[in-house]
Amino acid sequence: MYEDILLPFDGSDGAIDVLHHGSAIARWADATMHVLFVADTTRDSVVTIEGQVVDALEDQGENIVEEAAEALKNSGIRYKTDVIQGNPAPSIANYAERYGHDLIVMPTHGRTGVSRYLIGSVTEKVVRLSSVPVLTARIQPDERLDFPYEDILIPTDGSRSATHAVRHGLSFAAVLDATVHALSVVDETSLGFDVRNTASEVSGEQVANNAVDDLLSEAKSHGVTNTVSHVSHGSPFEEILNYIESNDIDAVVMGTTGRRGTDRILFGSVAEKTVRSAPVPVITVSEDDTKES
Repeated sequence: MYEDILLPFDGSDGAIDVLHHGSAIARWADATMHVLFVADTTRDSVVTIEGQVVDALEDQGENIVEEAAEALKNSGIRYKTDVIQGNPAPSIANYAERYGHDLIVMPTHGRTGVSRYLIGSVTEKVVRLSSVPVLTARIQPDERLDFPYEDILIPTDGSRSATHAVRHGLSFAAVLDATVHALSVVDETSLGFDVRNTASEVSGEQVANNAVDDLLSEAKSHGVTNTVSHVSHGSPFEEILNYIESNDIDAVVMGTTGRRGTDRILFGSVAEKTVRSAPVPVITVSEDDTKES
């Protein structure tokens, strides 16, 4: 499933937990873990020490990746470290694509409550930019980082992006022998004040049912035999969180775009809120991800 996993590492609080989670996936997949530090060129970090011009951030990065290497020495996995210079988010996305990584694993310092969201974090920018699937995990006390995953939630709205994510999630579930939970939500927040018995509601219900049916059909072709399906009404983001809590979900796999009139980036909406707020790892899959799983 995965052969080369990229883990951008900055040594921040909680990053070591995500490092261990990523290494558990790498051990299971017999993959190589690539630990990367990006010395942020948007910051002024060049200093002169004893007549020598030194990039303090680059030096710091060498120490940080060495810390990660120490943590991985007894993990039983292959690993490499690298320090590069650049603007962190695009540098990480470009690095993963250039060197053929299958998965990027990153922490996100998400918060609950819309007013407390950290707009524009490096992780969220990587999710937006990356053509490679990105696994994000919040650094919060309630985060559940259990692997192997036994129950994987795949939200779907039947859009092209959702279909890419469905295929990735089903491939992952198949090799894990995990149960797949197919969820589609009739988005009542976009239908107006009174949506009962309206043509919009009927249409939304049909789209949701079709999306779930398509996912279950696709699951059979991937050899996934344990499936659960559910169609709900309400706010997609809230329904996803409720389903995670009610069904002991271990991970979520979802697309970064979706259907709301037309396909469009959902950041500021479902995908972004899920990445920031879900108490389990979230794997986001871009439409640009054309690699076979």
